[in-house]
Amino acid sequence: MRHCQIFYLFIVLSVLLPACRQESAGQPDSPNSMLRQPAPSSRGADPTPLPKTGAGSFENLVADYESKDRGIWQKPNMVISLLGDLEGKTVADIGAGTGYFTFRMVPSAKKVIGIDIDQRFINFMDSVKVRLDDRYRDRFETRLAKPTDPLLKPEEVDAVVLVNTYGYIGNRVQYLKTLWKGITPGGRLLIIDFKKNNLPVGPPDEYKVALSQVQRELLTSGFSIDKIDQAALDYQYIILAEKPLKPQKNSTQ
Repeated sequence: MRHCQIFYLFIVLSVLLPACRQESAGQPDSPNSMLRQPAPSSRGADPTPLPKTGAGSFENLVADYESKDRGIWQKPNMVISLLGDLEGKTVADIGAGTGYFTFRMVPSAKKVIGIDIDQRFINFMDSVKVRLDDRYRDRFETRLAKPTDPLLKPEEVDAVVLVNTYGYIGNRVQYLKTLWKGITPGGRLLIIDFKKNNLPVGPPDEYKVALSQVQRELLTSGFSIDKIDQAALDYQYIILAEKPLKPQKNSTQ
């Protein structure tokens, strides 16, 4: 139990403090920390222990997602910058996991929705949420979704992030069409996933989707493609797409 609590606190700090330092630079109104500081005389509630699963441990899964090495090859701050200015915007992070990207966007956006189909990750993000400063806590919510539907309301979000998730989606064209409805006209969709190479990180080849296939599926679903980058990240490609202000003629929306 004690090990779980210490591990939990380490992960919370490793996720939030770098994001706070990054976002607070040059912003007079930004707090020094997103985490609420308890009164010295108050012991407060103990952190919720992380659940375990089968032969593997959920703690190990979280540690893998939050690895310091990931910060080197994933370049999260650069990735988020591709969305542009998030002030006043609502962002959905689909396949959010531990909230690796989700919490890094909270200081900049009007609202961030951390979406996942695994209740354990929803519980984990909710455990982090209760420790946020009030101004940030109100900007963040979790949402347990379905494998076939992110459960976004019509035109609810201005931007969507899909990182290391695309290859796990079943009927991707239909999923993208459903997702399309939840994005405002002119809204952006950022997809980052692993190249189909022999890589030291990433999933098995069966969960990797070729860049050319992602392009075709986006266009079929009604999105336009703004940017493709295969060089910025060592192991992954980047696709920045957009929901056109007016439906494309070849779209089936």
